[in-house]
Amino acid sequence: MEAGRRFERGGRTSDIAKDMRVSERSVEQWRRNWREGGIEGLRSKGPAKLPKLSDERFVLLEGSEGR
Repeated sequence: MEAGRRFERGGRTSDIAKDMRVSERSVEQWRRNWREGGIEGLRSKGPAKLPKLSDERFVLLEGSEGR
């Protein structure tokens, strides 16, 4: 959301990336989302993809931590 406020003020991609400690490529994607959907376009859409491990596998991994 901070990036969106800075886009509204005309902030430069390189400055935003440096200040927020992210890549310029990320800021460019955020800017595209902002142009298409405004501030609401910057809201998280959840995880990028589902975990590769099933719940059962997570349980097995958690049980093996003390070994």
